[in-house]
This record gives sequence, structure tokens and C-alpha cells, in this order.
Amino acid sequence: MVKLHKKTFQELTTDELYELLRVRSEVFVVEQNCVYQDMDGDDQQSIHLWLTEADMVLALARVCPAGTHMKEISIGRVITTERGKGYGKQIMLHAIDAAIENFGAIVIDIEAQEYAKGFYENVGFRQSSETFMLDGIPHIKMTWRRV
Repeated sequence: MVKLHKKTFQELTTDELYELLRVRSEVFVVEQNCVYQDMDGDDQQSIHLWLTEADMVLALARVCPAGTHMKEISIGRVITTERGKGYGKQIMLHAIDAAIENFGAIVIDIEAQEYAKGFYENVGFRQSSETFMLDGIPHIKMTWRRV
């Protein structure tokens, strides 16, 4: 059974924090062969969400308040470890809900890897910038607006 976890940084146990950072490093640094500073100082103000099944992380994301990672409220560090099973969409919808519940989101921004544009469009985001390079990977800014 898939379980949703939602915690502030201060509520995370050391084991939970370690596992979230391990998965982020595994996907963003190792799998994508991208050297970048994952621990950027935004985690401490963020809401962390992740899905597990039998204690295995299936997907994760963080919701940053306005003025931390971006000017607007933002969602980032979105990962699915089990692709093609809908966990990415689930975690994004939970992250949007968390942005609304915790920070009163009307607008949410993301810095999406360009190849994932269609995925984010399926949860309501629209491209709001030209392509730019971030950590050697083409990205676009995308924006969600509450209707």
C-alpha cells in the first residue's frame, strides 16, 4: 500500500532526511551524471513530501515558500524511483495541495528539465520562459496558477 508522508524539515527524522537526500543524490547526481550542490539551504524552510511502499521511496518533492528557491512559491527536487506507474503525478498533485495549504499558493513556479515539459503540463503547469541551462541541463521555467 502506497503511503504519503508530509513533513517540515524540523519534523524529519535523521533516517528520513538521510533517505531523501540519498535518493536525490542517486537520481540527480549519479543517474543524470550532474555534479551540483543539492543541499542548497532551501530544505530547512520547505515542506517535504514523499511516497513509500514497504519503506521504499517511490517519489518525492519539496515545496519551497516564496523568496527561498524562487521569487514565487516553488516545487522542486521532484523524483520518481518507479517510473511509468503514476507516482510522479501523485507526488506533484500532493505538492500543489501542500503549497496551497501551507503557503496559500495562487502561483507556483518550477524550474523543469526541458524534456519533462509534457509531464508538468499534465498537472497544470505552463511554460513561462525560454530554455536556459541549469547545471548543464536544459531547463524551462513553468508556472501553475490557481483557477
